Amino acid sequence: MKKVILSLALISAGLFSSYACTAKASSNAASASTETTAAAPSEEAAADDKAAEGAIKHIDAAYLRKYIWDYKEEPSKFVFKGSRPAILDFYADWCGPCRKLSPKLEAIAKKYAGKIDVYKIDVDKEAGLANIFGVKSIPMCLFIPMQGTPIQTVGDLTPDQIEETIKQIYSDAK
Repeated sequence: MKKVILSLALISAGLFSSYACTAKASSNAASASTETTAAAPSEEAAADDKAAEGAIKHIDAAYLRKYIWDYKEEPSKFVFKGSRPAILDFYADWCGPCRKLSPKLEAIAKKYAGKIDVYKIDVDKEAGLANIFGVKSIPMCLFIPMQGTPIQTVGDLTPDQIEETIKQIYSDAK
């Protein structure tokens, strides 16, 4: 009997922890306004981006509108403005699965430096962006090809899952 109760308690704890990121992300997105105001990145910041090639870039709404997709100019369809495929990682510091995914994405950023850009968007700081992209659960990654429809994934991906998705957006992926 004790084994049954212990098993049920462990299963309940596991289910609760897997939904914890979903519940908090949803409540944060619901309470935020649809647009986050942020200062436009300076030319110095753009130069830092080039110097940090192979590193993950933490971005805000202004950066996204200027370099990835201007959702105000093209609200009905995704028009990618980047010069190479990209990965957007929607995350939060408090999210366990997000923390597990982060080093995998750092490795991908280094492996595909100069070929694929990897960006992180904190859903707590950029709740408006999370709302625009329909983020209901985190981590949520958006794999963006140069042409075509972005691919959305949810959860802590394995390195193999990340590589398989990259193959779909980047024809030169090994």
